[in-house]
Amino acid sequence: MAKITTFFMFNGQAEEAIRFYVSLFDDSEILDIMYNEDGSVLQAVFAIQGQTFMAIDSTVEHDFAFTPSVSLYVTCESDGEIDQAYNKLKSGGAILMPLDTYPFSKKFGWVQDRFGVSWQLNLPEPEQPLN
Repeated sequence: MAKITTFFMFNGQAEEAIRFYVSLFDDSEILDIMYNEDGSVLQAVFAIQGQTFMAIDSTVEHDFAFTPSVSLYVTCESDGEIDQAYNKLKSGGAILMPLDTYPFSKKFGWVQDRFGVSWQLNLPEPEQPLN
């Protein structure tokens, strides 16, 4: 079966973004980075909690960027984890939905980070035991 990997194209900030992302969550690491002669990222592979991602720095300027219509959805395990991720991701970025309680979630926030990548952070209600 084919493997599908999320791929990010940055405009000169790939390494900074990757280092930021792997700092957000435990069990995250940079697996490989290859550089262009100018020091920009030719190709990088990194993992966040076991999920592999790829990234490059585009050598061509484009009239498009990331959009919130596609985002990384993170199911957090604790108040501390969601609060920390939300606060770091919103810094220099934009709040799309403030961290709060919503009818669909105990605690949810949606942000676009300073690199333009959109993140939905969710802390679900604990599972209720069946009687």
